[in-house]
Amino acid sequence: MSQLTVKVVNKVLEAVDIVSLELASVDGKQLPPFSAGAHIDIHLPGGIVRQYSLLNDSAEQHRYIVGVLKDPESRGGSVAVHDKVNVGDVLEISAPKNHFELVHAKRTLLFAGGIGVTPILCMARRLSQTNADFEMHYCTRSPDRTAFEKDIKASTFADRVHFHYDSGDEAQKLNLKSLVAGPQDGTHLYVCGPTGFIDYVVNTAKEAGWAAGNVHLEYFGAAEVDTSGDTSFEVKIASTGKSFTVPADKSITQVLDENGVFVPVSCEEGVCGTCLVRVLEGEPEHRDLYLTDAEHAANDQMTPCCSRSKSPVLVLDI
Repeated sequence: MSQLTVKVVNKVLEAVDIVSLELASVDGKQLPPFSAGAHIDIHLPGGIVRQYSLLNDSAEQHRYIVGVLKDPESRGGSVAVHDKVNVGDVLEISAPKNHFELVHAKRTLLFAGGIGVTPILCMARRLSQTNADFEMHYCTRSPDRTAFEKDIKASTFADRVHFHYDSGDEAQKLNLKSLVAGPQDGTHLYVCGPTGFIDYVVNTAKEAGWAAGNVHLEYFGAAEVDTSGDTSFEVKIASTGKSFTVPADKSITQVLDENGVFVPVSCEEGVCGTCLVRVLEGEPEHRDLYLTDAEHAANDQMTPCCSRSKSPVLVLDI
C-alpha cells in the first residue's frame, strides 16, 4: 500500500502523558476515507514505524487525529511522538487499515481502558451518527489521565458514556459482571486497552456466556513473555531453499534481515500483523495477539517478529 505524506497541523496535550496529533495532507487534498476502528502506520523519526488508531469522526477526510500515550517502557515510538514530532513536521503514513471493524448490531457495548479509548471513541462517534443503541464505558487511573474527557462530555452522545476512575469511590467503578450479564444475540461488545484490561473484559464476558463472535478486541501492546526457555531452531525459506539458524536471543525477523531476506515489520510485538507469513512445514510457537485461537490452531501462518518454533525446522512461504 502506497504511503501518504502529511503535515502535523496540531499537537495537543490531552491528559497526563497523552498527546494528540492532527494530520492533514500537505497538498490540501482529501485523505483516503476510513471506517471506525481503523489505524494508520506512522513513520517516526529514527526509522520507527508504529500503528495508531484514528479517533476523529470517520466521515472526515480533511484530517486524521491520533492519540499517543508516552509509555515508560517505550521502545522509541511514543517518545518520538512526544519529544521529537512538532507542529509543521512532515511525516509519511500508510492509508488507513481496519482489523477492528464495527458490525451492524441491535445494541453495542464499548469498553475503553486508558489510551485504548482512541478507536472506541471513533466507534462511539459513528454509532451516535447512525442513531444506534450503544453504551460506552471509559476506565482510567484518574481524571487527569482521562484523555478527551471534555470533548466527550460536550458531545451529542455524552449521556451514553460512563467514566470510571481507579482513584475514585467504589460507587463509580466499573461493575463489569452486571453490564455483561444475560448476553443477547443482537448485542456486540468491543474492548480496547492494556492487555490485562482486555483479558478481564473478554474473560468476564465469556464466563457470562457471550458468543465469541460477538466479542471484538484490539490490543495496544503485547504482554510480557517468559523467554528463559527459548532455544535455537532452523528457518528455511521456501523460495530459495536457504536455511538459517535462529538463536535463542534473536527473533526470526532479525535473523532474516541479517541475511538479506526482507519481511515487513512494524510493531515487533505480534500485535499489528504486518509481518504475517504462511507456514508450509513445522509447528510455530505462537506469541502474537493478532491471530485468533482458531488461526493459531491451524498453524499455517505466524508472526515471525515475536513467535518462535516448537519444531526443529520451520519452512516459511517467503
